[in-house]
Amino acid sequence: MKTLQRLFGNANMSGAGQFGMIIALAAILIIFSALDGGTTVLPTNVINVFLQYSYILILAIGMVQVIVAGHIDLSVGSVAAFTGIVVAQSMAAWHFPTALAIVLGLVVGAAAGAWQGFWVAFVRVPAFIVTLAGQLIFRGLNQLIGNSDSVPVGESYQQIGAGFIPDFGPNTGFSNGTLLIGLLAIIAIIVTELRARRRRARMQADILPVWASVVRIVVFGAVAAVVTYEFAAGPVGTSVPIVALILGVLVLVYGFVTRNTILGRQIYAVGGNSAAAVLSGVSARRVNFFVMFNMSVLAAIAGMVFVAYSNASGPQDGTGWELDAIAAVFVGGAAVAGGIGTVNASIIGGLVMAFLQNGLLLIGAGSSQQQIIRGLVLLIAVGFDVYSKTQGRPSLTGRLLNGLRIPKEPSKTGAPAVQPESIQDQPKVTLP
Repeated sequence: MKTLQRLFGNANMSGAGQFGMIIALAAILIIFSALDGGTTVLPTNVINVFLQYSYILILAIGMVQVIVAGHIDLSVGSVAAFTGIVVAQSMAAWHFPTALAIVLGLVVGAAAGAWQGFWVAFVRVPAFIVTLAGQLIFRGLNQLIGNSDSVPVGESYQQIGAGFIPDFGPNTGFSNGTLLIGLLAIIAIIVTELRARRRRARMQADILPVWASVVRIVVFGAVAAVVTYEFAAGPVGTSVPIVALILGVLVLVYGFVTRNTILGRQIYAVGGNSAAAVLSGVSARRVNFFVMFNMSVLAAIAGMVFVAYSNASGPQDGTGWELDAIAAVFVGGAAVAGGIGTVNASIIGGLVMAFLQNGLLLIGAGSSQQQIIRGLVLLIAVGFDVYSKTQGRPSLTGRLLNGLRIPKEPSKTGAPAVQPESIQDQPKVTLP
């Protein structure tokens, strides 16, 4: 068991948690594939899932930062709907070109985020109240601008949410562009593993044995190869959806920001212990303003993507989206009290919920049954984590990998080295 942790995790629970979510996602795919005769894993279905649920994954990227900072945002669906109707109306009534309409949508999202961020960060109204009010305000604005009617968008704009990367080269039966992206992804996996080994060597930290790194590369490379096949083997004219590329860029950018920047560390610090973070020199106002501002910008992007996919903006767009985004983040292992959560785990949590709903639909479950099962999955996942943590036990994903953690080598003084599991356990330092 410890060998598995050497291969796929690290010494902290965040790595184990993400691996646990991957296990859960794989289990869902296997179970539903057995129940529906393999339809779940067909390339056509996988592509459709990404097209249909991409906006929720985009929202999850912003929502995890809001929740890590200790807040909640109930307005994301209404902000997305408001942005969608403004963009659609700008092209239909004001004859804006596609590029200018997209810029307008981003400006609308930024204005909505600045409005809500001001109330949360400077007036210090709780985010729950601010975004509840925002939910009503922006939903009303959506219906006011669109006269409670649908507004269609042009074909050029539809490519954002329903288009695919163009193909090229000889007819091989697969999408050559997708194969190229898959090859680059595998190369990136190899380079990342080698760089990680060199970095740990410079820091004189524990280094995995060579055979373990080889196995990691083979396993994760195989996963990348399977995903590449799913997208490349779809029907003629399909490949990697453009929205999947947008999502990939957002995951890379925000993953880097949260892991490797001062602002990212400050978000975790404020969510873990706001008072201690302020005493350490962190501007809680700036952090709170950023997470609310950023959430609305991503909601605007999600709204524009959905309008492009559905070919029109309607008065019911965005209904319930905030609940789906929050569910994705919590299923991905974020802490209810804040301070814990990652972008990658939230994306995996979103995929778990997306394929769960898709699988239930494929086996003929009714909408009421789908809602009940999804609600139970969310409640059990979060409830078990909360209960386990209050009892001083591993979380749900920690239990999935119980015994997989590697004890660190004792220090030269004979004292055991302890790896903090969350930001609350880490020594307080002054952040620049």
